[in-house]
Amino acid sequence: MCLAVPMEVIELLDGNLARVALGGVEKTVALDLLSDVAVGDFVLIHVGFALSRLDRHEAEETLAMFETMARAKEAAAS
Repeated sequence: MCLAVPMEVIELLDGNLARVALGGVEKTVALDLLSDVAVGDFVLIHVGFALSRLDRHEAEETLAMFETMARAKEAAAS
């Protein structure tokens, strides 16, 4: 199963690229599928591409859901 993960844009780079971050992890991603991305935006990342822009609330809800799923998986493994 593949997941797209919300990450915050922390820097815009040359070549239609951006630096994004989540939980201390930073990645460089392509912005080829989006326009008008700004530092501070949340974007949905999949295989190195920003697929869509999310508002902060939507990004936080998605990340909370991922955290809930991870805790449930850990509990099931115990």
